Amino acid sequence: MSSKKEFVSVLQYLDNKSILVIGAAGFLGKIFVEKILRVAPHVRKLYLLLRASGEKSATERFNNEILGKDLFKVVKEKYGQNLNLILEKVTIVNGDICLDNLGLNHIDSELEDQMVQQLDAIINLAATTNFDERYDVALGINTLGSANALNFAKRCAKVKVFVHVSTAYVSGEKSGVVMETPYRMGETLNGAIGLDINQEQKLVKEKHSQLQATGASPETITKAMKDFGHARAKVYGWPNTYVFTKAMGEMIIGAKREDMSLVIIRPSIVTSTYKEPFPGWTEGIRTIDSIAAGYGTGKLTCFLGDINSVSDVIPADMVVNTMLVSMAAQAARQKETIYHVTSSMKNPFKNEKMPEIAYRYFTTKPWTNKEGKVVRVGKVDVLSSMPSFHRYMTIRYILPLKGLELLNMVLFKSLEKKFRDLNRKISLVLRLVDLYQPYLFFYGIFDDTNTANLQKLLPVTGVETEIFYIDPKIINWDDYFMYTHLPGLVKYVFK
Repeated sequence: MSSKKEFVSVLQYLDNKSILVIGAAGFLGKIFVEKILRVAPHVRKLYLLLRASGEKSATERFNNEILGKDLFKVVKEKYGQNLNLILEKVTIVNGDICLDNLGLNHIDSELEDQMVQQLDAIINLAATTNFDERYDVALGINTLGSANALNFAKRCAKVKVFVHVSTAYVSGEKSGVVMETPYRMGETLNGAIGLDINQEQKLVKEKHSQLQATGASPETITKAMKDFGHARAKVYGWPNTYVFTKAMGEMIIGAKREDMSLVIIRPSIVTSTYKEPFPGWTEGIRTIDSIAAGYGTGKLTCFLGDINSVSDVIPADMVVNTMLVSMAAQAARQKETIYHVTSSMKNPFKNEKMPEIAYRYFTTKPWTNKEGKVVRVGKVDVLSSMPSFHRYMTIRYILPLKGLELLNMVLFKSLEKKFRDLNRKISLVLRLVDLYQPYLFFYGIFDDTNTANLQKLLPVTGVETEIFYIDPKIINWDDYFMYTHLPGLVKYVFK
């Protein structure tokens, strides 16, 4: 007896649904909102939780930071005169993930009641993705904020699925195959015991109070809180504050979900859109892009990384598609499922490719700087180990800096500014390398069995397979970087 194959329809799932999106102003958040408005005009409501920022109200932020972006041009063209009818489905909610009850106590209780009664799904995309964030800030958003979002979901009468976007790099610097398994409360990467989120919260408060008590300047406090996060992450085996606080975020929602259906999405390095709403849209400089940007603008002459290892990259639209398919698949299941949205298993992108693609791109289309000068790039020096990087830095920069320091003293400090500038540049490069090193020498391969199974829930052919493509095998990396990603980076990020 053959069992009938089960398929899901994402479009049917989205029909008449009310969805709360937390973190809609972020890179993936915008793409998620755009996709739903574009492909699912019968969605009932999209509630977007946005924080008022300074003088800007939450609604102003929506108009400028979300709707005002190029990303939304396809939606605007599609609906034309009827755009307002679609936008009526969007409700801006002034709140803050760092506050209890998402800060909704300050809004009209009618809106809050409506959300509690009507919501079908909650998507948490809020995060600070800065590797070098202050510990108090990262803990507040990435860890405790996730708990606040889940607590709100548990108050809602109809919420069937809670989607939490994490990162594949919660695995730290693991090598070999990294499985789609959850982190349990208190679990650490190096086997150290005693990790306790409440305790971390307490330590952060104590550290902050001590700094304030000594009358430290805001700059000193910021630097100390950054260093503190870095140190706490290292105690338990994580390479930086970002992945440490994201791992604790996963732990806390896994432990507190009760019978809530939970999806944890773990993307690797997210790059510009592959196909929709159009190829190459991106925003801000992400991990791998800081090297490409530094090289293309002539500031960086070397590439650091093991050329034999793999950079796990995934276009942003594939991440969003996986979120949408997972919502439809998971809505009726009371369990926790983790999806690696990654490429290293199915379609690995070798590090050795990047320097040659960048050289090819920036020699055929050199960047023109603010002064109108064309920046010519040369072949990249590839440094494939940390000792070779330190040697390179010593010969190219640190010895000249020492010479400059001596000359500066002989010339009665007349070269002080030059010396300070060079010193600052070198410190910045060393700090960036320290932060990014775990990803430039990463030897893990992300298992994506759950994500592959998700793909099987879409019919092999048909409109939904076209709309919700999630298979990294369809990407030709050389073409993608050469004709989509690098042009997008130059257009939207190089200023």
